[in-house]
Amino acid sequence: MKCAACATGEAVPGTTTITVERDGTTLLLKAVPAHICDDCGEDYLDAEVLAEVERIVETAVDSGVELLVRDFPVSR
Repeated sequence: MKCAACATGEAVPGTTTITVERDGTTLLLKAVPAHICDDCGEDYLDAEVLAEVERIVETAVDSGVELLVRDFPVSR
């Protein structure tokens, strides 16, 4: 897949770290599967991975967690 950010690199399988801040919650997810541009480093998540990240964020916010640092995937 051609990188949409730089238009010169190719997105290759890898992992990334995602930081989300919402409603007083800070979430750091490590080792999230992604496609990473081999030129500029832009990362892209598949729809399934993004849905899981969103579920994790909502669960953390709803439970009142202030800071969560975890490897992906997080156990339910």
